[in-house]
Parts: sequence; structure tokens; C-alpha cells
Amino acid sequence: MTRARRPSPQAAAVLRALAAAPDRWRYGYDLGREVGLRAGSLYPILIRLCDRGLLDASWESGPPPGRPPRHLYRLTGAGRALAAELVAAPPAPARAARPDLRAAW
Repeated sequence: MTRARRPSPQAAAVLRALAAAPDRWRYGYDLGREVGLRAGSLYPILIRLCDRGLLDASWESGPPPGRPPRHLYRLTGAGRALAAELVAAPPAPARAARPDLRAAW
């Protein structure tokens, strides 16, 4: 059974970035710079989106000599549909910060 829930704000930012040019293959490094995520947060999101059928992943063909091939990502049909919903909907409000209870002591 698959749960249908909204993607995290970080995953939504990745989907919105990919939706700007849905047919274009993008490198993870470029996506991370665009949305402000570091590799430790970005790549698990990309893997999860691929596992859920929202992204296609492919290896770069013909990298320059001395550099290993990189992964490329782009939206699938289901990813485009979800990204379109996210672009049309206003971003989810940020959660309110918890009060610092230690200050009262």
C-alpha cells in the first residue's frame, strides 16, 4: 500500500526546479545549487523521487577524460503532473517555531 502525501518542502523545491524545463536532463549538483540543498539532503530526495516513479535517472554518456560519468535527472509524466500541482498551489506555510521553554527558567 502506497501512502499519498505531499512532498516535503525540499522535495517540492526540487520538483519545481525540474518543472522549469521538464524535458531537460539535469545534474544533481546543479539542482542542489539552484534549490540550496547539500548533497546529503539532495541525493536521498532524488533517489526517493526516482523510486516513486516521479523522476527518470540516467548516466551521462561520454564524460570528459579523467572524470567519471554523472547521474542525470528529469521528470516523468507522473512527476510533471505533481510538479504542475505544486507550481499552481501556494507553498505550504512554514511551521511555527517552538517557544524556548528554557528561557522561562
